[in-house]
Amino acid sequence: QVQLVESGGGLVQAGGSLRLSCAASGRAFNYYVMGWFRQAPGKEREFVADISWSDSTYYADSVKGRTSISRDNAKNTVYLQLNSLKPEDTAVYYCAADTDWLRLRIGGAKDWGQGTQVTVSS
Repeated sequence: QVQLVESGGGLVQAGGSLRLSCAASGRAFNYYVMGWFRQAPGKEREFVADISWSDSTYYADSVKGRTSISRDNAKNTVYLQLNSLKPEDTAVYYCAADTDWLRLRIGGAKDWGQGTQVTVSS
């Protein structure tokens, strides 16, 4: 089990950028698949991106080309760089961790953070 704490959210104008961070505590961070999800008001939580222990990445079509996920195993931290932000990117962004990439990708990860709010103004 890992404890996850997100940071870096905020208010940004359309076209701007944000870098979200997720700090993990616990054992064997480098063996976990790490992911980001988001939930907009009135909508279900949706997958954004994930990164494996070998730095293989995968993105949702809605953010592909505008988003980059990375990890620093020495710091037990995963990052989500959000560029060219749009008002429809407004959501609470959640970090997730699991040893099973499929379980994480479908939203069934064992460990979740509390979320960080991203608001994009038009």
